[in-house]
Amino acid sequence: MELRELIGLGGFVVLFILLVIRAPVGLAMVGVGIGGNFALSLAAPHLRFEPFLRQFKSLLWNVVANYDLSVVPLFVLMGLLASHANLSRDLFRGLNAIVGRFRGGVAMAAIGACAGFGAVCGSSLATASTMGRVALPELRRLNYSPSLATGALAAGGTLGILIPPSVALVVYAVVVEASIVKLFQAAVVPGLLATLFFILVIAIQVRINPALAPQVEKQDRDERSAALLRLIPVGVIFGAIILGLGFGLFTPTHAAAVGVFVILAYGLLQRLWGEGLTVGGIKEALLDSAVTSGMIYFILFGAEILKSFFARSGLPAAMAEWAANSGIEPFMLLAGILAVLIILGCFLESLSMILVIVPFLWPILVQVNGGEFVEAGQAAYGLDQESLRVWFGILALIVVELGLITPPVGLNVFIISSLSQGVPMSQTFKGVMPFFAAEIVRISIIVAFPALSLFLPWLLSGGP
Repeated sequence: MELRELIGLGGFVVLFILLVIRAPVGLAMVGVGIGGNFALSLAAPHLRFEPFLRQFKSLLWNVVANYDLSVVPLFVLMGLLASHANLSRDLFRGLNAIVGRFRGGVAMAAIGACAGFGAVCGSSLATASTMGRVALPELRRLNYSPSLATGALAAGGTLGILIPPSVALVVYAVVVEASIVKLFQAAVVPGLLATLFFILVIAIQVRINPALAPQVEKQDRDERSAALLRLIPVGVIFGAIILGLGFGLFTPTHAAAVGVFVILAYGLLQRLWGEGLTVGGIKEALLDSAVTSGMIYFILFGAEILKSFFARSGLPAAMAEWAANSGIEPFMLLAGILAVLIILGCFLESLSMILVIVPFLWPILVQVNGGEFVEAGQAAYGLDQESLRVWFGILALIVVELGLITPPVGLNVFIISSLSQGVPMSQTFKGVMPFFAAEIVRISIIVAFPALSLFLPWLLSGGP
């Protein structure tokens, strides 16, 4: 291994340590990128430090002005407005009116509400936090098992990162230069599959141990009708966004803008009944979306600096060359990559993994798939490069979301535990394990049958 590759490897180790000890992600990336480039300039005089510094005069602007990333603040704002407009509450109550009378039905309604809210939120952490506040009091009132109640909500929160629209999918698309629309389309079936598997996990658990979820009496007819009526506008809003994206009626940015407008109008209309959005809620949503978007953009700025360092070190190219010459079977290599992502997910949060790990792994997959010049149908995975980008993106996002419920980090578990006073965190981790097992099954199915992810983009694009 050459000296510059060793410097690149050392920078990766330093970055990993900084992220594990919870250093700010953006600052860690900027620091390692600048320090690594300076070390490269000392070790290899032809890799001068001054040209690297000159890019700073325009780099931040280029990141912020990227049209594909203009969707991020709109999706963040859409989710915050939906939360303040009580769409999450209406969604949970409506689904609870449908399935709540079955044993375990309230937990199933919470899973469905997480999936629905994820369709406008795009963030797993926000989905877990919002639905935890909405559903936990009801689950506690009905004497659900603490492990089942908190485990279901922590696992259900992970649906926000995959079910479109998803901020993480947008970031991944920018990193590997994939189509955002095709990624959103490809995520629909795996997202619905996850929702179905989570509901089945609850059904199996309460079947084996009925004490986990007591039988609930049927709701009063008037109360049930009111809850179902409130579900209609929520379904219309969510459906318009998802179907509009799926059928290409508008771009992701336009979809986010339409979503913000519709949710804002609905929330203000609810004021006629004394509910919905308030001026304070709108102001808070705008401020929170500005802070969150600024954080994401700064992380992306740091990722560009870091990418420059790793590219100049030659480490990603060396890893890709090693993979191509290793003789490892392509599917064994893919299994190893997914296993590494699961392990790293125990220590790193999702955005860090997408921006730091994926740029290393993607060239390896491209190389083992036959390089950039492979013809469709002749690749190692039977996929052309565009399809491989989409398929691997879905797999990577599913694996990344597992990190939100695995110890020792498990950010969704921490969020739900902070909302469920009196429930030990060990109980929540115990509760998420059956859902974790279901996710492993789902990953195996999508690896074995790539068409589950790729059929919808193929169909909506008119086929071959």
